Amino acid sequence: MDSQQWDLMYSEKELVWSAKPNMFLPPIVATLPVGSALDLASGEGRNAIWLANEGWDVTAVDFSAVGIEKAKRVAGDTEVNWVVADVTTYQPGRTFDLVMIVYVHIDDAGMEALFSYAVDAVTPGGTFIGVGHALRNLTEGVGGPPVPEIHWTEERMSPLVAGLDIVSVGEVLRPVAGSEVEAIDLLVHATKPQ
Repeated sequence: MDSQQWDLMYSEKELVWSAKPNMFLPPIVATLPVGSALDLASGEGRNAIWLANEGWDVTAVDFSAVGIEKAKRVAGDTEVNWVVADVTTYQPGRTFDLVMIVYVHIDDAGMEALFSYAVDAVTPGGTFIGVGHALRNLTEGVGGPPVPEIHWTEERMSPLVAGLDIVSVGEVLRPVAGSEVEAIDLLVHATKPQ
């Protein structure tokens, strides 16, 4: 989907996604010292807002101006540096203690561009967290877009985080409200060597 399609989706109702952070972030973030964070493809800002409320200095980037405006409203007085930009071409110009990409929906060329600078943006000793819809979710899970090319597999993601030390990479299950079937996601947790 392009930025106009996301703008339309975000304008149709108050929150498309939950206001709570992605369930896989808090357990990892709890092990990290508070610092600077970059949230790429931040959407309505739920993860960025949560991190900022935990004391992090957060920059959140998304190409949907409507999504960013909604995030600003939801954030209220919570300080986040909101940036409207295409995550495949955005250049942060600095490094961050934590870089995260949660549910980005782009093709292989976009993923290569995004992950190339995302990996570079992790401070030595810093952490990278990526969460995406696993390819197996299309046939055995629930939710997510019906486009196989944007789903994650270990084989697709591992080369994209070359240069980082993998802490864990693999499928994880996520409960979905109103469904007896769980969503199948892929979680990538890595650190940059000192």
